[in-house]
Amino acid sequence: MSPAVKSKSGLREKIGTYLEEVRVLRRLSENTVDSYERDLTDYAVFAERHGIASWKDASITFVDAYFASLSQRGLSTATTSRRRSALKGFHAHLVRHHEASVQPFDQLPPPRVGRALPHALSVSDMEQLLAQPQGDGPLELRDRAMFEVMYASGLRVSELCSLVRSRVDLKGRTLAVIGKGSKERAVPFGRAAEHALREYLDRGRPVLTARLRATTSRPEEVFLNGRGGELSRMGFWKILRRHARTAGISTRVHPHALRHSFATHLLEAGADLRVVQELLGHASVATTAIYTHLDRAYLREVHRTFHPRP
Repeated sequence: MSPAVKSKSGLREKIGTYLEEVRVLRRLSENTVDSYERDLTDYAVFAERHGIASWKDASITFVDAYFASLSQRGLSTATTSRRRSALKGFHAHLVRHHEASVQPFDQLPPPRVGRALPHALSVSDMEQLLAQPQGDGPLELRDRAMFEVMYASGLRVSELCSLVRSRVDLKGRTLAVIGKGSKERAVPFGRAAEHALREYLDRGRPVLTARLRATTSRPEEVFLNGRGGELSRMGFWKILRRHARTAGISTRVHPHALRHSFATHLLEAGADLRVVQELLGHASVATTAIYTHLDRAYLREVHRTFHPRP
């Protein structure tokens, strides 16, 4: 057993016991045991750096964050798969020996082969995009409100386009959103989005609705196109693409980029994965876990406290 496993903390002592078990009882080769030792030592270093004092504290969210950090470090699929096997066996050992009560790998979703990480804008690029719709015309007010609301709430494009006025609580800064599967969720938004939305509803939207013909029924949707009708997803994409180009953003910006940026920036600031899952309206934490390429995703339960634009 190497000095790395023996030293520093009780966390590593448990690893040493496990390595002896697999060497003697399972008769794994020395090369395999050495690989497990490197993998588990790296895991222990990550745990120590993030304040884990006992393996009993290694929750599914923590383990999720560890594998996210491996993705961020650029480890190969084969290395990550081997590390997953080592950690799963180690946690099973802890449960057998009453060193932990829960096996996090029973809840952790299987790895998704070939799934790319979502593209998110940097906070700097996001600020540039939000500042881009300049002027007080109805379309500029609309575009500014749309971007602020999407970044503040993480809405899907379809949810933004179908949002109706009766589901917007400006005083409480909350949206009642109908998501996938017709499931409703309450989503908060910050002061910047509230201000932009108020400006648009007071001074922009009335101008757009006035452009409709008298015989045309007035749409209930909050965000309208230039003719006063319903705004389509493709219409939003064209608006976003135009402003992104003008802002000088070199990376490809698609409608989901604002949703991805919302989730990524919250997690980067310390928001809990399951809080972000609720805000995004994901049925499973496995879907939200694609954002955990940030190694601090499990730290604290927050939303507006840590959002870069409250």
